[in-house]
Amino acid sequence: MNESTVTKMKQMKLYGMHNAFRTAIESGKTDHYTLDQFVSMIIDAEWDERHNRRIERSIKNAKFHYKSNIENISFDPARNLERTLVLRLAECEFVEKNENILITGSTGVGKSYLGTALGYQACIHGFKVSYFNTSKLFAKLKMAKADGSYLRELAKIERQDVIILDDFGLQALDSHNRITLLEIIEDRHNNGSIIVTSQIPVQGWYDIIGEKTIADAILDRLIHQSHRIELLGESMRKKKSLNKV
Repeated sequence: MNESTVTKMKQMKLYGMHNAFRTAIESGKTDHYTLDQFVSMIIDAEWDERHNRRIERSIKNAKFHYKSNIENISFDPARNLERTLVLRLAECEFVEKNENILITGSTGVGKSYLGTALGYQACIHGFKVSYFNTSKLFAKLKMAKADGSYLRELAKIERQDVIILDDFGLQALDSHNRITLLEIIEDRHNNGSIIVTSQIPVQGWYDIIGEKTIADAILDRLIHQSHRIELLGESMRKKKSLNKV
């Protein structure tokens, strides 16, 4: 009877229930529960299993460059990073409000790590996230224009709750990339959130974008209702390197 039930659970892909039920039987703890407690226990196990699988799937689909988490962020006062602000952003209310996060600072201070950590948090909270290296994204979309898949690629980006544009501004935008960025920003205005990391201070983004009219349109939408974080201090990579010596 029990073995048949366990088999059916697995065949129905009720993996959480299957594992919890089998564990309870093998450990001889089934008598420790009332009927309603046992049903509640295996349902909770199935819910947790599915919830965790959704998070894993969301993280995989985001295609983050590396693993990152809020717990490992350094809040050294020299970094100009407020713990309360980061923890509040980690709750992901900014996604629900379609707000943006702009993270700037010199090379190695942890911009990408912070942006990615917030992306992981969004996945944990059930939001769809995509990570992009900005230069590679523009190159991909330029090729998409050539092969006719551009609108399809833009639609994929539009469906995300959060997109991360990492290393924005490493080179000035040409006319094609300028228009592409405008279309991405317009699609997401009041419909999604953007996390941008850049070595260039926000006031320098006008020069990176170029054409004043388009730059005004992009930055008006991007900066409006945004959280701005300017990281200071020494390179975190340099510190880690020195600590290994």
